[in-house]
Amino acid sequence: MTPISENVARVRARLAAAASRCGRSAEEITLVAVTKTFDASVVREVVAAGVPDIGENRVQELLAKQEALAGLDCRWHLVGPLQRNKAGKVVGRVDLVHAIDGVRIAQALDRVAGERGLRARVLLEVNSSGESSKHGVAPADARAAADALCACERLDWDGLMTIGPLENGDTRACFRMLARLSEELRAATGKKLPILSMGMSDDFEMAIEEGSTMIRVGRCITGERR
Repeated sequence: MTPISENVARVRARLAAAASRCGRSAEEITLVAVTKTFDASVVREVVAAGVPDIGENRVQELLAKQEALAGLDCRWHLVGPLQRNKAGKVVGRVDLVHAIDGVRIAQALDRVAGERGLRARVLLEVNSSGESSKHGVAPADARAAADALCACERLDWDGLMTIGPLENGDTRACFRMLARLSEELRAATGKKLPILSMGMSDDFEMAIEEGSTMIRVGRCITGERR
């Protein structure tokens, strides 16, 4: 086995153990391998190791890797923030945009998708810890943002995303809050909202215990960022 395939096996074992602890199935949870700053050959190794969902933070890096890996059977996730002036670069090029952090970027994606006759799958990013350094809508503003997303005719809004505290916050409380918010928004909007994208290398087991259905793991799979 290559180091990456060994890392993937370890992450999947930890994922399965965390799911088992809370009476869930590992099949309920999608593993997204975040490959930012690593070259296309690493992406190819990750996919060969059985992880078809690839996450990138920057639009230009994602597009460059897509070009280098044309024909590779994988699904691309944009997990970093998206500026409105780059909305046209991702519609039709990514399977899921994780970090819709406000109404204006949602409306920009909706407009571009409409112009191209396409649809865009998105998640609403919530700043669950309230840290000023992070993107995302405040929990108190999530209902208004949800209503705006529901009004976008070309967006498929599939759930919520958050990043755990970057400082000394209560990570479990943040994840628990997001799961509760998802239930509230599901009841309020009638949307299924099947995705809770929360949990990264340092906290994905805790996130699974609190209901995450999608984890974004970089360092534990690829090693330290180059």
